[in-house]
Amino acid sequence: MNQQLPSTVEAPASGHWRPSPLLRASALLHGAALLVTALRPHWWPWTLGAVIANQLQLTALGLWPRSSALGANMTRLPAAAAARGEVAITIDDGPDPEVTPRVLAILAEYRVRATFFCIGERAARFPDCVRECVRCGHAIENHSHRHRHDFSLLGPGRLRREIAQAQQVLAQLSGTAPRFFRAPAGLRNPLLDMVLQRLGLRLASWTRRGFDTVSTDAARVVARLTRNLRAGDILLLHDGHAARGDSGTPLVLEVLPPLLDAIARRSLRAVTLREALQ
Repeated sequence: MNQQLPSTVEAPASGHWRPSPLLRASALLHGAALLVTALRPHWWPWTLGAVIANQLQLTALGLWPRSSALGANMTRLPAAAAARGEVAITIDDGPDPEVTPRVLAILAEYRVRATFFCIGERAARFPDCVRECVRCGHAIENHSHRHRHDFSLLGPGRLRREIAQAQQVLAQLSGTAPRFFRAPAGLRNPLLDMVLQRLGLRLASWTRRGFDTVSTDAARVVARLTRNLRAGDILLLHDGHAARGDSGTPLVLEVLPPLLDAIARRSLRAVTLREALQ
């Protein structure tokens, strides 16, 4: 059966924020715009236009889940993990008392470990699901406390509270502080990187997703996840908010078996994000 994850894994220490090159350039642009406006007031339309263009650029990048321009973003496993033939299955939006136990049963049948990005509020409502994930050797990571639709619009204080509250709940239930964070729907703003660095968390998105919260066709979801599948990929599925197929079965339950078969046929090995970094 599955081996247990080491209980002594520690969360990375929090540190000072080091903004990305784009954010540093944006700060310089804003400073220069203020200076130019003060020295040459009649140039204000040009400086205002430059600032607005920059803000639109930052907003667009925040709406691109796999972008690294706003800060570090793990979209693939490290090169060493890829060289070992590893991939990562990540499962979002749970736990769900109906779906999560059935997901765990499938993973146990295939002797595969996954990374569960849990919503703190749901974890507090269904603590036994979280504990069972850990007992089966899976990793529990942070997917915010309430999975707010306006998450990408929050300021730094509210971002920190939303993430830190989930961090506390998940650490208490799993026995290990989460190391990774995934933004709701992958959407964020330029302030998230600062908050994550200070909380000692690492942003993780994905290489490919199946859109299993909106699609009702399991075969199409499997095709999206396995097309050009290769070592180092991070795959995204959902046990919470899962769409249901024509039979009424949560789609993730129909997708996992053929997906795991495809991984095995390619001689790949599914690991947790934590294992990939070790």
